[in-house]
Order: sequence, then C-alpha cells, then structure tokens
Amino acid sequence: MAKRIAECTTFLAGKDATIDGSTMAGRNVDTFGPLDPQKVKVYPSYHNRDHSVHSYLNKFVGQCPRDGYRYQGVPNIDNNLHKEGVFDESGFNEKGVGMSATESVYANERVLAYDPLNTESGVNEDVIVAMTLPFCDSARDAVKRLGEVIAQYGSAEGNGVIFNDENDIWYMEIVTGHHWVAQRIPDDAYAVTGNRVAIQQVDFNDNDNFMWSDGIQEFVADNHLNPDKEGWDFRHIFGTATSFDQHYNTPRQWYGHRLMNPSIDYDPRDYDLPFISRTNHKISLGDIEYFLGSHYQNTPYDPLGNGTPAQKVEFRPIGLSRTQNSHILQVRPDLPANANHIMWLCLGVPTFAPFVPFFSEATTISPSYAITPSKLNMGNLRSAYWMQRLLSLTVESHYAKFLHEDRAFLKDMREELYRWVNETAAAAANKKGEENERFLSDQSAEMNLRVGKKTKRLISKLLMDSMGMSKLTFTMDKNL
Repeated sequence: MAKRIAECTTFLAGKDATIDGSTMAGRNVDTFGPLDPQKVKVYPSYHNRDHSVHSYLNKFVGQCPRDGYRYQGVPNIDNNLHKEGVFDESGFNEKGVGMSATESVYANERVLAYDPLNTESGVNEDVIVAMTLPFCDSARDAVKRLGEVIAQYGSAEGNGVIFNDENDIWYMEIVTGHHWVAQRIPDDAYAVTGNRVAIQQVDFNDNDNFMWSDGIQEFVADNHLNPDKEGWDFRHIFGTATSFDQHYNTPRQWYGHRLMNPSIDYDPRDYDLPFISRTNHKISLGDIEYFLGSHYQNTPYDPLGNGTPAQKVEFRPIGLSRTQNSHILQVRPDLPANANHIMWLCLGVPTFAPFVPFFSEATTISPSYAITPSKLNMGNLRSAYWMQRLLSLTVESHYAKFLHEDRAFLKDMREELYRWVNETAAAAANKKGEENERFLSDQSAEMNLRVGKKTKRLISKLLMDSMGMSKLTFTMDKNL
C-alpha cells in the first residue's frame, strides 16, 4: 500500500517570546500530491469502554485506555482513508493540550541498523494523534503517553511531534523503532525545523527540559554511534547530513532564522543551523503565518522572484502548492479560560489563503469545514478546502497582477478574524459547559459563512479579471 509521508515545516514560539504571552506551535502539512482533501472533525469523549485504534497503512492495532477526552482533528476525507490513512494532523483536546503530528524526520543507516523501524505493525503516523491526544492532561504528559506507546508497539517511521499547553511546548523526535528524545522549548525562545532531526545537545541531568526513551544512552554507547569526541548531540548521532538536506531541508530552517534574526548571516546549506534560538523582538501570530506561507521572498531563491533560473529552483520553498493544511495551535492566557485554545487553520496554500480560527471549546463544525467533497464542484462551492485551493491557484496563475489584491484580502481577513476572536472570547467569558460550547459553535458557523462569501467574491473577481489576460489576443487598429 502506498504511504503518504508528511514533508512538513515547523515553527514554535514560547510564551515569553510572543507578543501576547501565548504558546504557539505552527506546522505546514505537505504531501507528495497537489490534492489531498481534508476536513475538520471533533471526536467525542468516551467513558468506561473498550477502545482500539487501527492503521490503514500497516497492521498496527493499538489498545487504548477505557476513558478518552474529546479532541479536534483535521483528517483526510472518508473516501480517502483506505488509500491515505486517517492523519488527524492537529488540534486540541478538551483539557487544553494541543498536538501537531507529524514532521517526518529521517535517521541515518548507522542507528537504523541496530534498531530498525517496525514498519509491519508499529504505530503509524496516520493514527499517532488518536493514540495520544485523548489521553493526556498536559504537554509533558502527552510526551510520556506517546513514549509508552512506542515502547509497547515500536514506531513505523521517523516523526517529529509537537505538544503545547498554556505553559509549555515540547518537541519530540522519534528516530528509530524504539528510541526518541523530546525537548521543552524555552519560554523566551523560538524553534524552527523542516524534515531533519532537529534536537541538538541533550542534557540527561535536566529532567525539566528533556525526556528520552529508556536505554537510549546505553544503545548509543554499546553500538558506538556517537561521532563526536565530546558531548551528546542528538542530531549528529541519529540524523542525516546529505546534499539532499542542503537543498530540501536546511534552507527552510535558514529562512526562519533570517526572518526572526535578519542581522545574523547564516548559510542556507549549514548542517548545524540552530534548532532553538532567540530574537530581539516579540513574535506575533502574523509572523508565523508569514513564515508558513513564505517562499524565500527578498532572496535570489524565490521561485516567484527575480533570481536566475537556477537560483529559483535551488531550494525547496516553505509554502507549496502541495501544502494541504497549515495550522498554528495557540493558547492565549489573556483570553477567558473557556475560550483561549485556538487552532488557526488554512486549507489552501498559506501564501495566498487565510488562516481561520477554531476554538477547541466548540463541539460542532460548520458544514464548509466538516464536509469536503472528493472533487471540486463549481456548481456548489461551499467547501472551505476547495474554496481556498481555488483561490490559491487563481492568484498564483497571475501572480504579478493579483498579488497586491490578494495581500489586501489577507490583511483584511487577519484584522476581521483577530477582532472576532477577541470579541467572541469576551462574550463567552461567563458561559459554562454546554451553553459555552453551543455559543462558540454557533458563532464559528456564522464566521465561517462570512469568510466563505468574501473568499468566493474575491475568486469571482479575479477569474473575471483574468479573462482579459489571455495571450491568445490581437489588437486591431480601430479605424480599419
């Protein structure tokens, strides 16, 4: 069976590094095809019953605890499950724990020779959210839970997994069949990575900021796997450093640092670019949205820029036509506790389409996001996935002509949606339980409808404008 691998990009920001004190965890979900329709779903809680999870991609069957929390997911549509797997991708559970899974990472052959991946029946990334998110009360607890799953079943592939709550962000890298390390992102720092092992020096005396699989130190020592004379660098021991990395992976990390620290002159081909760094300004939600939609703007490597033909295809961009889902999991301590866990979601190319907020406390999803047809239906364009993808295609097809109008639309959307979050959360402050859930669900449905109408209005205008841009034209002297 064909396997869908998520070739993704991740950006994380601790609570003291952000402008509003929130923790933010962002990731692009990039698949190998331009179309992989997804939807938004809320999975209900359950109590005191047997529950198991099985993967569509291998023979994995996992037994779960008898009680599980409600949680959000952004899975593949139903008629793609048997071919592509579930892949819930991102969301919060009802305890306020966010999870984004997964950033595909690749271990080197030295370590895999001694602990190969359990591709036959290990936990697969298409079910890793379902095996973890319903059963944790904090970001640290989520790392512990997933570590237990890997110890019991093994892992089917290498994955980077993100967890956040109001106080913490943890990044966990699973690299072999049974070994992994997780690092807490410092409150005053940001982190950026893309498809390479990211974590660097590990301090095994610091249990507050590092977690790891049982026996990993002995595994490395017994099999002579550490190439460094001093230190214990997880990336050097388990990761790769190839020419492929220099064109596909390291440039994305480089550009993240360039945006956050423009005064530092890093090399886009450097294998040892930092995973965690600090900046002299506070990071906003808009900064992360911009990074996730970026394509090396203001450098020669921009595919839509003015570099040479060779430069424009030298590095793999961050926002892609095959970015199926871009999301930022944000926990805002300045909002009421019953409305401060927000998944900002873009189902188009994040370069051209807006990020739309989803409160985790809302228990129903509007049809435009809950129902995604397998094919574009121009006679009934209600699906947010297809609306955002059509907008992205239309803008890119006439990039120079439509760029400014699209930027103005995205700016207006950010202004409107940022205001909507603040006003809706304030209005929910004194609501409790089911009343709060219904209120947030109803408000979200109305907002989704407004955003959809504005998106379709822009698409219609751009399509009509493009009809006058055909190259199959001829202007005749009007006097003839």
